[in-house]
Amino acid sequence: MPNRRILRLSGSDTDSFLQGLVTNDIAGLENGLVYAALLTPQGKYLADFFLKRDGDTVLLDVADTIADDFVKRLTMYKLRADVSIKDSGLNLQRGTGAPPAEALPDPRHPDMGWRAYTDQAESDDGTDWDAIRVRHCIPETAIELTADSYILESRFEDLKGVDFKKGCYVGQEVTARMKHKTELRKGLSVVRVDGSAPVGTEITSGGKPAGKLFTQSNGRGIAYLRFDRANGEMQAADATVTFDR
Repeated sequence: MPNRRILRLSGSDTDSFLQGLVTNDIAGLENGLVYAALLTPQGKYLADFFLKRDGDTVLLDVADTIADDFVKRLTMYKLRADVSIKDSGLNLQRGTGAPPAEALPDPRHPDMGWRAYTDQAESDDGTDWDAIRVRHCIPETAIELTADSYILESRFEDLKGVDFKKGCYVGQEVTARMKHKTELRKGLSVVRVDGSAPVGTEITSGGKPAGKLFTQSNGRGIAYLRFDRANGEMQAADATVTFDR
């Protein structure tokens, strides 16, 4: 299970600070976990995370591998706002079995189970998360989600990670334009995979670049594809890849 860092944001400006930065509407915190992202002004991915109301503070659950840079970015935006960003001292528990009392459903998909934040060691119940992610084309931090990603190509609308009615946030203009004025020509999709290839292997179709292959499980994988070239059998190293439209 990927390590997570659970941050605590506190201060009188916390809600307005987050609302002006992240892709989702934090009003959803009153109903459970909120999945969201922080983007560059050009609309590209910087980080994805979960938010949870905890009394008069907000917990932020982010991958440990990007947490330090993420905190630096939040601090840059904070300026004089009354917001404190600290490690919470809590850890993530998650699973797909019977949830503990403090658990909340993962908002991305019902099959992703529940998440809870406690002072116990980080743990899960042995669920094959890659199999679930591949089945439902759910991207993971630093695997399918990278600095080159646009969140609509990464299925954030389907994963309830972006709100088009909430108003301005960093990268909102580019994201809204992709939603309303263009047809996506690239994006993440589930593909059939005969064989295996390292994460990030280039996919070719007729000798031309057609995308990249990422997480694989049970004969399928998550791929980033150029849809105009995703035809017939494609190659990713020694693996044969087929796009099911």
